[in-house]
Amino acid sequence: MTSQTTIDTAGSGDKAPVAPSDQPPASGLRGHPWFTLITVAVGVMMVALDGTIVAIANPAIQKDLGATFAQVQWITNGYFLALAVSLITAGKLGDRFGHRQTFLIGVVGFAAASGAIGLSGSIGAVVTFRVFQGLFGALLMPAALGLLRATFPAEKLNMAIGIWGMVIGASTAGGPILGGVLVQHVSWQSVFFINVPVGLIALVLGVVMLLDHRAENAPRSFDLLGIALLSGAMFCLVWALIKAPSWGWGDGKTWAFIAASVLGFALFSFWETKVKEPLIPLGLFRSVPLSAGVVLMVLMAIAFMGGLFFVTFYLQNVHGMDPVDAGLHLLPLTGMMIVGSPLAGAAITKLGPRIPLAGGMAATAIAMYGMSTLKADTGSGIMAVWFALLGLGLAPVMVGATEVIVGNAPMELSGVAGGLQQAAMQIGGSLGTAVLGAVMASKVDNDLPGNWADAGLPKLTSAQLAQASEAVQVGVAPVAKGTPAEIAAKITGVAHDTFISGMSLASLVAAGVAAVAILVALLTKRGENAGADAGVGHI
Repeated sequence: MTSQTTIDTAGSGDKAPVAPSDQPPASGLRGHPWFTLITVAVGVMMVALDGTIVAIANPAIQKDLGATFAQVQWITNGYFLALAVSLITAGKLGDRFGHRQTFLIGVVGFAAASGAIGLSGSIGAVVTFRVFQGLFGALLMPAALGLLRATFPAEKLNMAIGIWGMVIGASTAGGPILGGVLVQHVSWQSVFFINVPVGLIALVLGVVMLLDHRAENAPRSFDLLGIALLSGAMFCLVWALIKAPSWGWGDGKTWAFIAASVLGFALFSFWETKVKEPLIPLGLFRSVPLSAGVVLMVLMAIAFMGGLFFVTFYLQNVHGMDPVDAGLHLLPLTGMMIVGSPLAGAAITKLGPRIPLAGGMAATAIAMYGMSTLKADTGSGIMAVWFALLGLGLAPVMVGATEVIVGNAPMELSGVAGGLQQAAMQIGGSLGTAVLGAVMASKVDNDLPGNWADAGLPKLTSAQLAQASEAVQVGVAPVAKGTPAEIAAKITGVAHDTFISGMSLASLVAAGVAAVAILVALLTKRGENAGADAGVGHI
């Protein structure tokens, strides 16, 4: 019988039982904490790079493939849907079979799917392979957090997550610029090909550097019915959020899927109390800080991802910037995330997560309010202030909420905790895109007829108005070929003013969500189980 060791839980003075790893202590490169951090950062960098590159490439994809606004949303939502449905199950796979193996499979699959997108010639193929990216990304992300959790001791975990966040911020910062250069001077397809060499580097590093860590009491079986119920419930929820803008929030189909989701979650919760090795032990949520961390990630993602969805269209279609200029204008946001992530890690280590998280969400709320004041002629300096404040606010939330969720879960559930963290972010992103997209569409549909008539423009039929509204939702002026310059200028002015009014309202809603998140942040505290495998590796 294997004995257990104890560690002090976050300086509380209480001793918590800790299962030592089944693996021998690391020696040399393999399993060394800092080399592990470098390796998983390169893998996750591929995902972060992809996110910002895709945002810059969306207008080019829309134009080249003749995609509608809804189809462009599917490039994002298909990815979110696959991630949200599979993240927790993927985390469980890591807990069961080892995070090293699932990380490597995720890296290879994500890179291969990226290459396939670059070879695609239709919007349907792009969306299909984005779904595969989501599935393989679901394997990669929780495994990365599980490896960090297993390798770093409690006193080093915040620092490690902070540096990990800084690397993600650096790749996020490089994404818009690199993506802009590639879109402008090569093609939109090339922005996906860039993931292939990054994936190869991550694979080589992973094979050489990573040591598999498994908790003594890691799960030995699969809760197949639990996986089916949770996946079905998550699918129905995210599907309802994605389709609501086109179906309508009052449509019976929207509420049928929401009801199916609620029923699925209820059945899943009941089943988890009966099965011997549940997919998610519901006792996890007795931890108020862990539950608050999950809710905080959802709210943060609603405000950030939902609000940022419109910014690339604002920069390129309203301000007329090329992709490189648009990327450079986003640099204050991502640059402040680079600076803020390690600082946030240090502050959380010293002060605990509560104050940095609440302060970060307050800064996010102010930044989103500031973005609601942007106009068609707003200068670059004003934009930079709000973008930089948003990046500075997001950094402590990314670092702190991650540590709160993963650090408050037992070692043997680190993969599931990582899946929860990522699932919360993806659900929040889908919710933000759907809800704020609905706010934008409703505002444009409401304002465009009146603005069009007030400008003295020729009356449109219902079909023409619907088509014009769809264009205006992405900041495009619906100017037909051969339109006289004077009329074209009026149409452009109306389109941009209407788009701005929709974006402003969406930003105000995002600011309100961030303000609510301040209160949730006050419920968090330092992870009680962080660094459960502190004896593994050398610092």
